[in-house]
Amino acid sequence: MKTALALLLNAALLAVLLPWLGRQWRWAGAGWWRGALVAGLGLRLLVGFITGWQLVRDAQVMSFNGRILTAQMWAEPGAALRTLWGEELHHAGQDLVFYGMSNTFFFIKILAFLNLASLNTDWLNALYLSAFSFVGCWALVRALGQVFPHTPGGAGVVGFLLWPSMVFWASGVTKESVVLGSGAWLLALFIALFFGKPAAPKPVLWGQATSLAVLAVLHFKMRYFFAVPLLGALAALALVQLLQRVGLARRRWAQALVLAVVLGSGAWLASEVSVAFRLNKFTNQVVRIYSRHLGASAGQPHFEYPDLQPTPASILRHVPKAAVNAFARPWLGESRRFLYVAAGLENALLLTLIALALVAVGRGRAGQLPFGVALALGVHCLALAVLLGLSTPNLGSLHRYRSGLLPYAVLLLLQNEYAAAVLRRLGMSKEPGQP
Repeated sequence: MKTALALLLNAALLAVLLPWLGRQWRWAGAGWWRGALVAGLGLRLLVGFITGWQLVRDAQVMSFNGRILTAQMWAEPGAALRTLWGEELHHAGQDLVFYGMSNTFFFIKILAFLNLASLNTDWLNALYLSAFSFVGCWALVRALGQVFPHTPGGAGVVGFLLWPSMVFWASGVTKESVVLGSGAWLLALFIALFFGKPAAPKPVLWGQATSLAVLAVLHFKMRYFFAVPLLGALAALALVQLLQRVGLARRRWAQALVLAVVLGSGAWLASEVSVAFRLNKFTNQVVRIYSRHLGASAGQPHFEYPDLQPTPASILRHVPKAAVNAFARPWLGESRRFLYVAAGLENALLLTLIALALVAVGRGRAGQLPFGVALALGVHCLALAVLLGLSTPNLGSLHRYRSGLLPYAVLLLLQNEYAAAVLRRLGMSKEPGQP
């Protein structure tokens, strides 16, 4: 029974995935887009297979618990259903209790379902998750190329398919695989729905809207503090688009005002609905997570905020430094360990791109990406950089968590005319179908 179900599930997956790949292959044509498709998918699957062959640390623990839940599905379907809707797992002598909205437990549930197809094989689960991450990212890269053809297509390819830390962390049995895949796919559908051609038939529009809602829930469940800034920014951007269709919010200051009003109203409403989103709760949570990470970072590369307090004023004072730390640490040479040296090199490149983008913006060469889109994604990136920089002093953990942020930042940093010229020199400029 288990083997038959696994064969059926894998056959269904291939029946969907292979035709989809065929369509992407034909759309990419014979040029560099096809190379990007092959390289993006190949890198994801290769890293996923290597890291999935022998799981370590968190992935190993989550995989173990996922197998327990899978075993409960087969032995006690009724109890498993209660587990899937709840926050506790009790089976085979194992008792696990998680706090509300635990993304770890939600990921364990995902692994439990994947085990039905993989027969508890870690490297197969890693390939499934890597494929999901790639599909979401490719969907965004393609949407950007189709809807905004005057922007550099290579920007999305570099950020979401080739950026080193993104490939490393958002592949295999990691939460980042689902976080990045769901967020990128969500943004792709949003762009197609609100900026694409309005002539799509109603069934297609309803399908897009339903998929958008499903991905929003998945993204929120996997990492809500990543999802909230993105969903808030996209809600504001949707309102801007609707206002522009009736002749309003044409100017940049008006779009910025709409964004500020929507985000401010959303924050106020969230604080009224749940105490978890109130300001004092937020500041205490940030400092608590910071202290926990700091306590576990003894003997490891990290930074400290000696005077950080759980007050709005203290948090606000540390915002600039937190944002810098999120994008720049570890510095090149801060540690001699290989991963930290690689991260330092990546950060040096990232700081170069930031400097280049600032010069370009100052000279009026910011690029062709619509202002509202750039503003929404910029706010999303800045909010996440501040949150990560405040709460994650351990440089290794910071480098991992920010892998869900960097692709969006790199996408924005490569929009300017100077970066676009470099991408053209690298051959990453021709439209799909061109050799």
